[in-house]
Amino acid sequence: MSAVDQDGFSSWRYRLVRRFGDWLATDVQPRGAPRTDFERLCEHLRPGDVVLVEGRTRASGVIQSVTLSSWSHAALYIGRISELEHEGARQRSELGGWPRETPMLVEAEMGRGVCLSTLARYRGEHLRICRPRDLAETDRAAVIAYACERLGTPYDMRQIADLLRFFLPYGILPRRWRSTLFEAGHGDNIRAICSTLLANAFASVRYPILPTIHRGGNGEMVFHRRNGRLITPRDFDHSPYFDIIKFPFFGDDVARYHELDWDEDAPRASRPAAHRAGRARGAS
Repeated sequence: MSAVDQDGFSSWRYRLVRRFGDWLATDVQPRGAPRTDFERLCEHLRPGDVVLVEGRTRASGVIQSVTLSSWSHAALYIGRISELEHEGARQRSELGGWPRETPMLVEAEMGRGVCLSTLARYRGEHLRICRPRDLAETDRAAVIAYACERLGTPYDMRQIADLLRFFLPYGILPRRWRSTLFEAGHGDNIRAICSTLLANAFASVRYPILPTIHRGGNGEMVFHRRNGRLITPRDFDHSPYFDIIKFPFFGDDVARYHELDWDEDAPRASRPAAHRAGRARGAS
């Protein structure tokens, strides 16, 4: 194949991957009623916290189905612009024109790669804070620096394609099309998805998320770090080393749960089919 043909093929493949990424990144679920008190969450976030997001895109649906979890995205909170210690992240934030007190995230996003985002973009979404317990301040700064130093890194579309392959019968796929998630040594060490970026950031200071534990020759417990490509957003929720912090939409008023206004009539769509059929027969 000539150089021209190779360039044409590469361009065609790039356009195809780009369109596929745009299709996956499209919201397909409507935004529901808020379940998170966003203002309280903003007040209590600390740099180094992991923010989990219940996404509404096609890609989110794939991740939720494969991981059996509602959490499809994870981002690292790095603080307000005025507090940022990483020079590159501070410069990028200032170029963005955001006010100095804007809470900022580092995340790997389809179509943008590793980038800075404002926390406000997730206002109205279902969120959860996962806080690394007893993480030393020096290590917290190192985790944030690791993520900030990878700003501009491309998104790993190959890993999303690997997840999509789980929906296809394994036996009918050509060997070269099968998922490479579990192959030792495979994977792009430059590109990243959201949970891989965060997993590697915490691994850089040897902080555990969900390590594999075995007994050594003398009976002692030995920790083995898991492949960062196998870490998913739900693993931060399940990890015994992260504290789960919730700020429900009703806030502190939940203590007055006896006073909540409950609608005893279930919406028509949520009634059991048999009950609706019985009413239909009675009306005929």
